[in-house]
Amino acid sequence: MNSVTTSLSNHIATITFSNPPHNALPGSMLSELTNAITDAGNDTKVRVILLQSAGERSFCAGASFDELAAISNMEEGTRFFMGFANVINACRKCPKLIIGRLQGKAVGGGVGLAAAVDYCMATKYASVKLSELALGIGPFVVGPALERKIGVSAFSQLSMNATEWQTASWAKEKGLFAEVFDTVDQLDEYIARFTGILGTQNPDAMKSLKRIFWQGCEHWDTLLEERAAVSGKLVLSDYTRQAIEKFKARTD
Repeated sequence: MNSVTTSLSNHIATITFSNPPHNALPGSMLSELTNAITDAGNDTKVRVILLQSAGERSFCAGASFDELAAISNMEEGTRFFMGFANVINACRKCPKLIIGRLQGKAVGGGVGLAAAVDYCMATKYASVKLSELALGIGPFVVGPALERKIGVSAFSQLSMNATEWQTASWAKEKGLFAEVFDTVDQLDEYIARFTGILGTQNPDAMKSLKRIFWQGCEHWDTLLEERAAVSGKLVLSDYTRQAIEKFKARTD
């Protein structure tokens, strides 16, 4: 069963989303994730947020293809893609620093989540791919977060090379990942130490840092809604519908 849960320990809120086998994110889970990030940000007992997914193999497979295939008009399409926009904006507006944990591969919106956190750590198995162009759409909603984190050049490479994985080492080189570890145990050990230290720091200082990190992104409420509308229109095209059906046939 899919779920979004939050636990609190030593001023660290751990938000975990789960949707086996690959942690794809349907609209309902995106809404829950948005609310969980917002609530943790407003909780005075929380100083740091850790965002992670359950399981061992995949961090996040991005959008739910069943929901993509069911979109019948532009309003529905825009609303669907606003799910990812809302999560990204929740990360941006959250007054607490957010640490990302990637134990495995990330696709599409999952890569957007990695870019939306403030400090992202991963294992060497956390390859990344933006597959949207291969489906006839594009990574429009996650684009601003990725451009901010890795620059236009690396974002262009990911966007255009929509059928090939980029390694975790590539992601670290480009600035998407801060650290890459050989094993999940090493990743978790470092995260525990890192978040433990952050949990003792001055909350007001961290809040001020967060505001500086995201300076210049205040217009994203409007920007990401505009980007969601672009995707919401393109997902209705014959090309995209056929591409989604072909993908579903391969995975069913």
